Amino acid sequence: QAQFVESGGGLVQPGGSLRLSCAASGSAFNIYNVGWYRQAPGKQRVLIAHITRDGNTMYQDSVKGRFTISRDNTKNTVHLQMNSLKPEDTAVYYCNAVNLPKLYWGQGTQVTVSS
Repeated sequence: QAQFVESGGGLVQPGGSLRLSCAASGSAFNIYNVGWYRQAPGKQRVLIAHITRDGNTMYQDSVKGRFTISRDNTKNTVHLQMNSLKPEDTAVYYCNAVNLPKLYWGQGTQVTVSS
């Protein structure tokens, strides 16, 4: 059974940076397409960045140019580098791994952007 665990969240001031990681265990990692989602209080969970098995990426407009998703299949890890953080980036961030019909969610990591 595959497991995906997020880490790297925390409290950061506006304009700061954080690097989130999604680490996989229990399965070959390179077969999954991986997405980063976030859920702010009272709002729906939304996809903000995605990377395919082949390394193709896409971003939601609100994070384009500030966030970068990357993967290291040798370390079974996907990263989300977040720069120029804004208070509206405050949310719980989740990674999602898909290799249909299998789909996995991590437990989430809190990111708070506040002065």
